Amino acid sequence: MATLVLPVANRSVRMAIIQWWCRRLLRCFNITLTTSGTVPGKDTHGVLFVANHISWVDIHSINSLLPVRFVAKLEVRNWPVFGYLVRKSGTIFINRTRQRDAARVVQLASNALKLRDNLCVFPEGTTTEGDQVLPFKSSLIQAAIDANTIVIPVAICYAQPDGSINHAAAYAGETTMIESMLAFIHMRAPTVHLHFCQPIIARELSRQALAELAHAEITSVLYKSPAQYQQAVA
Repeated sequence: MATLVLPVANRSVRMAIIQWWCRRLLRCFNITLTTSGTVPGKDTHGVLFVANHISWVDIHSINSLLPVRFVAKLEVRNWPVFGYLVRKSGTIFINRTRQRDAARVVQLASNALKLRDNLCVFPEGTTTEGDQVLPFKSSLIQAAIDANTIVIPVAICYAQPDGSINHAAAYAGETTMIESMLAFIHMRAPTVHLHFCQPIIARELSRQALAELAHAEITSVLYKSPAQYQQAVA
């Protein structure tokens, strides 16, 4: 259905279809989504979400709760199965091999936020195995300052029932998309958890300070004591 309707649908219908599709996708892979913090409601508009990045599931998990446009690396356009949906969802693609491309993307992202689109960036610039959060690059976060909006950090984790990290969920290193998809199919009750941190007013900070604060918020959620961590993802 999505491939037939998306090309001709208006923005609101397109985003509703994407949300439906992402929820269905999580069910197809038997992925349980849990949340904590204040989950944004339907009246959330023009917000920049900033998240750590572990898997292709990150995008679909966030979109299943609230339709969001993403800034993603150029290669995502050609992902099997998911590339089409990512393109049709209004994703802004960045060519990380071109140093000057960031300025173009910041302008596009700022304009999208001013038009009240929700946007999400992964400022680590790559995926990890979930056992660390790399330093955040601040360039794309400038869009929130230019648009005079708020930033909501999102801590993403994939955990085993005992609270330990589910490394098999990571789409990192030399893992291919097909290998990652098969890994989820063979997992027993995979779970992704999203914690929505408190909003940060972008105009009150420099982009570097904003990146550091978002990073600190996310790591404070992910790297508590084992007992607290297990409670956070339960």
